[in-house]
This record gives sequence, C-alpha cells and structure tokens, in this order.
Amino acid sequence: MKKLVFGAIFILLMSISTAPAMAAVDISIGISLPPVIAFAAPPHVVVLPDTDDVYVVPEIDVDIFFWSGWWWRPWEGRWYRSHYYDRGWVYYNAVPRFYFDVDPGWRRYYVERRWYGHPWYYERIPHQRLQQNWKGWRNNRYWEKKKTWDVRNYKPRTQQQRYEIRDQRQKQYLQRPDVQRHQQQRQEMRPQQPKQIQQRQEIQREQPKQVRQRQEIQQQQKRQQEMKQQQQKQIQQRREIQQEQQRQMRQRQEIQQQQKRQQEMRQQQQKQIQQRREIQREQPKQVQQRPDVQQMQQQEMRPQQKQIQQRPDIQRQQQEIRYQHQQRQPVQREQMQRPQPPQQTQQERGQRPQQQQ
Repeated sequence: MKKLVFGAIFILLMSISTAPAMAAVDISIGISLPPVIAFAAPPHVVVLPDTDDVYVVPEIDVDIFFWSGWWWRPWEGRWYRSHYYDRGWVYYNAVPRFYFDVDPGWRRYYVERRWYGHPWYYERIPHQRLQQNWKGWRNNRYWEKKKTWDVRNYKPRTQQQRYEIRDQRQKQYLQRPDVQRHQQQRQEMRPQQPKQIQQRQEIQREQPKQVRQRQEIQQQQKRQQEMKQQQQKQIQQRREIQQEQQRQMRQRQEIQQQQKRQQEMRQQQQKQIQQRREIQREQPKQVQQRPDVQQMQQQEMRPQQKQIQQRPDIQRQQQEIRYQHQQRQPVQREQMQRPQPPQQTQQERGQRPQQQQ
C-alpha cells in the first residue's frame, strides 16, 4: 500500500514540475538565446559618463552592461537580461531605457582615455564592490556629482541636450539591419500570440490547482516526517530508559557486592580480634607454667620478701602473730585431751522433747 501511495505522489510531482517547463517553451518559441561567454574571473566594469549609473564590461568584444541591478546584453536586434553576468539570460521584449544614453563611440574613448577631448581617468570597479555599492551610488548620484564620471574639467549635458541626443540615437538604432529583422520576426509571430495568450491563461488557471496539490503533498510529507520523528524520539526515550534501568541495576549490584565485601571484612576483623584476645589470654598462663619463668619470678620475689621482712611494722605484725599462736597452742592441746561427748542420733533428739512433756 505504501508503494502505491509513493508512486502516485511521484507521478503527481512529475506532472506538476513539467507544466511550467512546457509553458516556458511555448512562450519562447522562435526566440533563441545568445551564445555563452566564458569568463576566467568576475569581470571589472567602468561607469560611462552622461548616463544614469550605466556600467560596461570593457575588456570583451561583446556589449554587456550593468544597470539597476540587472546585467543587459543585446544580440541580433534583441535584448536579454540576467542577474548573472555569464548565465541565466532571458529575453526582454523592449529596448532598455538606459541604452539611448550610451554613447556609441565609448570603446574608442576608453582606449584613448579621453571623453570628448577631456582626460578620462576611469576607475576599473571589481565585481564584488559593484554588487555591494551600486544602490548607494545610484541614490546619491555619486559618479555624477562627486566625481563627474572621472572626467577632468567636464560639464555634464543639460536635460534638453540629453533628450535631443536620445531621439537621434533611437532613430539610428531602429535603422540597424539586425533590429529591423527582429521587428519583422515579431510581426510574423503576432498571429500566434492569441494562441500563446490562451495557453498562458490555461496554464495560469491550472497553476492554483497544482499549487494546492503541491501543498497537500508537502503537508502529507511533513506529517509523515513528524510521525517518523516522534517514533524515533519514543524509541530513543525507551532506549534511554532501558539504559538507565540497566545502569541502576549495575549500581545496585555493585552496592550489594560492596556490602558483602564489607561484611566479610568485618567478620574477618572480628575473628582476628578474637584470636588475638585468646592468644593474649593464653600467653600469661603459658609463660607462668614455664619452669624458667617460675624460677625467674622466685628470684625476683626474694629481694622483695627480704625487704618486706626487714620493715619494722611487718616485724611487729609477725611478732604479734607468733605471740597469739603461742597462746593458742595450750588451749588447743587441752581441747584435744578432753573426752568428746557421744554423738546423738536424730531419733534421740526427737524423743527428748516428748519425755519432757
């Protein structure tokens, strides 16, 4: 189903794109384009005196002018214009207004560097500078007022003189054979003009439909792109969530492993501490049980015992203990010599209180 939809869209786009091209061919029937001129680099231009900012390319044999943002070129009695100096020429169905201000002998004046007997110190203007400044120069009338077109001691013509010269040049232009041939061709093409006009009108009627179709197709494509983008975002978000979950799981596992390691370390430490305590407990016993250690202890205790015995308070206590012991000995002897009474049994002890009653 998707293949069928894309195939229909492709066919519709092809039909829309071919319609304007067919219209351009119908309109330009019988009008050929000028030959291409190859430029090694963007050309320099020179501003022509007594003109409203008309620039010309002086270094080629073909007349190419720049005026009012367009490049102009005459060829076989017809005029063409373009936004580029080397391509994109389109037929212009009239003579441009500036052309009758251009002096036909400007090439000779350019070579001689003189304009009607006055030194002409023209300036070769680069292409980039022209594109950047031509509007400001035209609005300020820079070349006429401030520099007088780089012609020394030159007085511009009055408006009346310029009108008269324009009329003369226009008459001379119409008498040129290539211009007359072009006019004849135009007269022969006039019967075909109503058909061309009708075709243009039909094309213009169809164009809104085609535009609407293009817009609908573009909207569908945008929607599909948005859907794809949303799907991609959702997939990416899911991947990110899964990655985050995996990362959290790894962190949990690492934490658990660390806790296990810590517990094991604690257990090992406790075991070591317990072992040390047991060793410390057993060491004194083992040391005391050793005969050499006992002898050492006795030897160490002897001087201390002697010192204690020599103390007067200790001697007194010893004398008292001896005295008491001596007094106890006769008493103990007497007690030992006395006859002991017979031991009574429990039955006898219980019968005595009954006899007394």
